[in-house]
Amino acid sequence: MSHTMADVVICGAGIAGIAAAYFLAVQQGIRNVVVVDERPPLSLTSDKSTECYRNWWPGPGPAMVQLMNRSIDLLEELAERSDNVFRMNRRGYLYATADTSQALAFQRLGAEAAAAGAGELRIHGPEASVSRYKPALPTGFTNQPTGADLILDQRLIREHFPYLSERTIAVIHARRCGWLSAQQLGMHLWEAAHSHGARFLRGRLDGIRLQRGRVTGVQVSGQSHSSIISTPVFVNAAGPFVAEVGRMLGVELPVFVEPHLKIAFDDHLGVVPRDAPLLIWTDPTALVWSEAERAELAADCDLRRLLDVFPAGVHTRPEGGMDSTMALILWSYHAEPTSPRFPLAVDPHYPEIALRGLAAMLPDLARYFGRGPRPIVDGGYYTKTHENRPLIGPLPVEGSYIIGALSGYGIMASCAAGELLAAHVVGARLPSYAPAFALARYDDPEYQRLLAGWSDSGQL
Repeated sequence: MSHTMADVVICGAGIAGIAAAYFLAVQQGIRNVVVVDERPPLSLTSDKSTECYRNWWPGPGPAMVQLMNRSIDLLEELAERSDNVFRMNRRGYLYATADTSQALAFQRLGAEAAAAGAGELRIHGPEASVSRYKPALPTGFTNQPTGADLILDQRLIREHFPYLSERTIAVIHARRCGWLSAQQLGMHLWEAAHSHGARFLRGRLDGIRLQRGRVTGVQVSGQSHSSIISTPVFVNAAGPFVAEVGRMLGVELPVFVEPHLKIAFDDHLGVVPRDAPLLIWTDPTALVWSEAERAELAADCDLRRLLDVFPAGVHTRPEGGMDSTMALILWSYHAEPTSPRFPLAVDPHYPEIALRGLAAMLPDLARYFGRGPRPIVDGGYYTKTHENRPLIGPLPVEGSYIIGALSGYGIMASCAAGELLAAHVVGARLPSYAPAFALARYDDPEYQRLLAGWSDSGQL
């Protein structure tokens, strides 16, 4: 068994662990950072991402908007310095509805987001003689609006988004949003961290050594080696396994995991425009079936569920460059808390459900029914707290920290989360939003009262 030393050991080489290593090594100058994972870096769930980002987080409070604004600031700085090596765009998130009550909710949530710092809410109604709406550029992230555009003028919706269902009565286009290459971002961060002394050790974390209530080291086993790494600082960045790693410290973390799947398919008919933003249908949806198909499904007790109304939130975006024909579809209708197991169990009907559900927003997808190209299905787990806010900061055992529970926003939050984690570790000045993500927030009676009535409206 070998014995080595490190200033910091990070358990987990997903995007959270890699970002933590980057900000510790590059920003804070800690040269002896070791990242431990039994899998290759940026695998498991980090390579199953939608790769999107947003500062669109309606309440309660401004903390999530502040965290994401800071993270996007950092992403833009990295993109500018690297000639946009990770292909960041700012096409936005376009939420669409055919429901009058949801259109009213768009205005309320847009006002909340604006008050939290996401930017101005601009309303485009049918009474306006001249539209101030500015379409997004398909590439790049500069010289674009912030805030959101609420379009209530159906003529304007048809003009800019003719591919949406004719039933669409309102859309809200959140603007400081888009997507990027998560793998390229992660490798860019890791290469910089590695050049500043960080190193990767492939192996399984077997235990965390404590002495007098503080961290003194970790034990790691690999295929052909076992190591003890002496260290005063341990960071739990174990993704869907943060709770399991927390128990090695004797700490129970208030998290759970949900499975989330996505499909990639060859949209050779061009139903999802290559210059489209991320498209999200905000209405509960019944799948589109012919009368004969409905009768057949109704007669099968195992398939009858496909006639149910499914939850809101099916979404899609084009994948790849302007010359690609690939598109992604995601729909978390199946997100129940579970235990993480790999490989994920996949509902064999998921691709058909996702395609038919998305047809409520993009009716031309019906051209693929029964004869669409074979999709690729993958996915991972969202690790979440009850209120769907991350855990970033110290744990109750001296020398231990966490960067986790990043749910479905790990890519977009990774830079600000890594920066915040590093500030905690070195004792640097913390930003105003830091307490909102510390584990200690659950000790606050006022926060517990807030939790009692919490709903994650930030998902819209």
